[in-house]
Amino acid sequence: MAESTGAIYTAAGANLAIAAAKFVGAFLTGSTAMLAEGAHSLVDTANQILLLVGLKRAKRPADAKHPFGYGREVYFYAFIVALFIFLGGGIFAIYEGAHKIEHPEPAADATVFGVQLSGFWVNVSILGFAILAEGYSCAVALKAFWAEKGRRSAITAIQRSKDPALYTILVEDVAALIGLVIAMTGVVLAHLLDMPVLDGWASIGIGLVLIGMSIFLMVETHGLLIGEAADPEVVRAIQDAVREERAVQAVNEVLTQHLGPSDILVNLSLDFADEVPAGEVERTVARLERRIKALSLNVTRVFIEIQARGVHAAETPGSSAPAPTGHDAAPPGSAVPA
Repeated sequence: MAESTGAIYTAAGANLAIAAAKFVGAFLTGSTAMLAEGAHSLVDTANQILLLVGLKRAKRPADAKHPFGYGREVYFYAFIVALFIFLGGGIFAIYEGAHKIEHPEPAADATVFGVQLSGFWVNVSILGFAILAEGYSCAVALKAFWAEKGRRSAITAIQRSKDPALYTILVEDVAALIGLVIAMTGVVLAHLLDMPVLDGWASIGIGLVLIGMSIFLMVETHGLLIGEAADPEVVRAIQDAVREERAVQAVNEVLTQHLGPSDILVNLSLDFADEVPAGEVERTVARLERRIKALSLNVTRVFIEIQARGVHAAETPGSSAPAPTGHDAAPPGSAVPA
C-alpha cells in the first residue's frame, strides 16, 4: 500500500502541473487537442485525490455496522475513478474533437507579456514538457508495480492485483503518454499539412483511448467490488497446511475473499475423524488458525467450521461425493468443492 500511495502523490503533482500548462496553451492557441489533454490531466488529478480518500477511508477500524471493516472503500473509489475518466475525459474529448472537425481553425499565435509567439511552438513546447513530467510519473508507478508483480506478466499481474490504486495510476499514466503522443501528432500534422481538422481528430483519438482505459478499469474493479478470492498460491498453501493435520478426515471446502487489498478472509469447512477427542479438535483448530495467518500477512480472519462431509454435501449446491481423506490431493483454486 505504501508503494501505491507514493505513486499517487507523484502522479497527482505531475498531473496538476501538466493540466495548468495545457489549459494555458489551449487558451492561448485555441487547440482542441490541447484542451482535451488539459481536461484529461485535470480529471486524472481529481482521480488521484479520490484514490487517496478511498485509501484513507479503507483504513477505518471495524464497527458494529461494518464488522469486517471498510477495506472495500478503496474498490468503490477506484470504480468512481474509472467512471470519471469515461465521462470527464473520454466523452468530453470526443465532443470537443467533433466540434473542431465541424469548425476547423488553425492554432492562433499567442501573445505573452507583449511578445507574440507562434501558436504551434507554444503547443509543442507544452506537450514536450507534459511528456517529460508524465514520463517521470509513469516511471514511479512502474517501479511500484514491478515490485508487486514479481515474475507474472503485466496483464496477469493487473488481473490478480488486489490493489486498484496502484494499477489505476499505472494505467492512467500509460494512457496519458499515449494521449500526449496523439496530441503531439495531431498538432504537428495540422501545422505541416495546413489541415486544422486533424487537431479535432487527435482529440477524438484521445477520447477513445480514455474510454477504452476506463472500461478496462471498470471491469477489473468490478470483480474486486463483488469479492475476489485470494491468489491461487495462497489458497494452495492453505490446502497443504490443512492436509498435514492428521485429525482432519476431509476438506469439505476452502473459501477465501479479499475484504481489501491487504485483508483476506478465510473460511474452512472440515470433517474431523469421529474418534478424535474434543480437546484435540480444539488444538487442531487453534494450530490451523496460527499456521494460516503465518502463511500470508494479509490473512486477517480465519473461520473454521467442523461439519460432516455428508451434511456439507447435502447443504451445498453443486457439491459432489465421495469425500477424499485429509491427505488426498485436492484441486487447486479458491474453493475445494465437496
